[in-house]
Amino acid sequence: MIKKMGYQWQLRQLMAERQMFQTSDLVPLLAERGITLSREQVYRLVTQPPQRMSMDTLVALCDILGCTPNDLIKPEVVNLQVRKTADGEPSAPTAITPRRAVIRRPGNGKP
Repeated sequence: MIKKMGYQWQLRQLMAERQMFQTSDLVPLLAERGITLSREQVYRLVTQPPQRMSMDTLVALCDILGCTPNDLIKPEVVNLQVRKTADGEPSAPTAITPRRAVIRRPGNGKP
């Protein structure tokens, strides 16, 4: 199995620990550090894990929250099953999905 990495975005939790419960609280604090983002952009930054982010924004968030990038980004292993093809090369990863259990009780008259 190939190990695929993902991450958890912890910005909302760190804000809550510092009594910052509104995403708009970050807008002026970021502006003080030269980062100009709209309220909508800040909302998405807080509520969704970013796919891309400038280093300036990351450093500004760390300065505002008094944390390190390791506090904001928690790496995690995402388990994916990889099947080998006939030529021995791994194919595209597929997510492991649980199967629903079928419970059969004796004496129901069904084979």
